[in-house]
Amino acid sequence: MVLSALSTGAVQLPPEARKLRQEVRDFLTEERAAGTILGRPDSWLTGWDPAFTRRLAERGWVGMALPQEYGGGGRGNLERYVVIEELLAAGAPVSAHWVADRQAGPSILRHGTEQQRKCYLPRIAAGECFFSIGMSEQNSGSDLASVQTRAERTAGGWRLTGTKMWTGGAHINDYAIVLARTEDCEDRHAGLSQFIVDLRAPHIRVEPIRLLTGEHTFNYFHLEGVEVGEDALLGRPGDGWQQVTGELALERSGPERFLSTLPLLIALVDQLERSACNPEQHGRVGRLTARLASIRQLSLGVAAALEAGRPADVQAALVKDLGTRFEGELVAEVREILPVAARFDATRGTFPELLATAILHSPGYTLRGGTNEILRGIITRGLELNS
Repeated sequence: MVLSALSTGAVQLPPEARKLRQEVRDFLTEERAAGTILGRPDSWLTGWDPAFTRRLAERGWVGMALPQEYGGGGRGNLERYVVIEELLAAGAPVSAHWVADRQAGPSILRHGTEQQRKCYLPRIAAGECFFSIGMSEQNSGSDLASVQTRAERTAGGWRLTGTKMWTGGAHINDYAIVLARTEDCEDRHAGLSQFIVDLRAPHIRVEPIRLLTGEHTFNYFHLEGVEVGEDALLGRPGDGWQQVTGELALERSGPERFLSTLPLLIALVDQLERSACNPEQHGRVGRLTARLASIRQLSLGVAAALEAGRPADVQAALVKDLGTRFEGELVAEVREILPVAARFDATRGTFPELLATAILHSPGYTLRGGTNEILRGIITRGLELNS
């Protein structure tokens, strides 16, 4: 019933998508032969390879939906969707440009000044400008409106003080869009604003948070009285909450919310094809594939809504909830379908190594981008409003 209430119906990709998909697959075949793609799970989060990003940008596959006047491809969200899902299915190293392409660019296009658009968007589309997300804090993850980072006016702009955490790529990226409180209000959703902050500016200190795998992806991001100009403000003062909620729809609804572990499913099918796949294994893989197809159709519906300029916050929350639970359950299913020892000391890209990576990444699937418990509240409220 929930699916029928929220789904936009079967979404048909544009005719040019088939040709585009083959172009991406041909490119990935070349990259795989060159050894730049290992088909690892969670590649959009941990696969930081700026050279790979620039090769994508040369083909017009970064900033695809940005207007041509700002260096983008001027193509639709559905065409971009095709490129993204092919990259995720291949386990390509796309994390360098991921946030810039997915949400920083669209946010700057929508809320930024003309000066900001001309400064950042062409560099994003060229694969030369990388962004981090400056939202979460130690006690303000799911309860984002409780952020304590403050921005106070100065003679020449603003002074930012506070600590963000789970700031992916802050140690290697160029900028972060930081949510900060600019005014104390009775309604805590008011008085918030967003700022574009140079990650190499004085009085910024980055402290690593390591994954269970030992990988350094996330960080504490300390703003110790960082001075920024008036031109760092994104949108109008006090509009931060509305801007962030729109940004989260982009963050939560994409194919990365259900395809993070697809390389593992592909590797499983490859392993089963080499042996005598029994009917039970065949059936379980079929059920996983069916679930994947249904979540993908819902995600495509969100992409179509965004392309048409329609709000999709509730649908995006549903994609994230269903998709990230599927990712974790897929790992558990794979371990039962083909009991193999997961090993990090195995050859890179082999099934035991992919399984080990997926197992250690899986605890974070339902947490990042907003916990699923919070998202179910968004879904419930949305259904109540639409009933």
